Amino acid sequence: MPLVRAVNLARLYRSGPADLTVFTGLNLEVEAGERLAIVGESGSGKSTLLYLLGALDRPTSGTIYFDVRDLSQLTDSELAEFRNREVGFVWQIHYLLPEFTALENVMMPLLIRGRGHREAEPEAAALLAEVGLGDRAGHRSGQLSGGEQQRVALARALVNRPRLLLADEPTGNLDQRNGEMIFELIGALHRSHGLTSILVTHNLAFARQCDRVLRLEAGRLIPLAEGD
Repeated sequence: MPLVRAVNLARLYRSGPADLTVFTGLNLEVEAGERLAIVGESGSGKSTLLYLLGALDRPTSGTIYFDVRDLSQLTDSELAEFRNREVGFVWQIHYLLPEFTALENVMMPLLIRGRGHREAEPEAAALLAEVGLGDRAGHRSGQLSGGEQQRVALARALVNRPRLLLADEPTGNLDQRNGEMIFELIGALHRSHGLTSILVTHNLAFARQCDRVLRLEAGRLIPLAEGD
């Protein structure tokens, strides 16, 4: 059964006197436990699609289902709770809070959820250890390398035990070696946490490690052909 399903999805933006159509009539099903990669040229709408699937934006028309829930029926506050509990986000930029330590950054989603500090701290510490940063918990983001910062971002994304991981160019700001390490870590976490993962990437070598690769082109999702 699909965990994520988009039906006749459209997203239009007002651009001067006319509408700019990112895509329309887009359909997508992502099975529970699947690791899906979405590729495509810059400006094709990949990030827009990820924002819609993660309930960070609402479609102009169409419906997104998460499990059996119709996200269009949720209020803004219900969508905020949905994102906190069900979705982990990782972006090209880590967006760590510079005044807090790695441990405090990972704890933040738990605290927002209403968990107490005493309960949140060991859970966050366990995630940091899982991504290989147990000995860096007390360091602030500026004291960490780019690869380490992205590991903290991954731990933060997973600390609430979401079912869905959305990653938008998670290796885009890293060199090849660190990019490979982060992508391998995402794969390991996908398996160990029983995730459904949707990853946007320009790196076809990384994309082909996923269960399925779709290209977003001219507003349509097209299976990537062999040799592409």
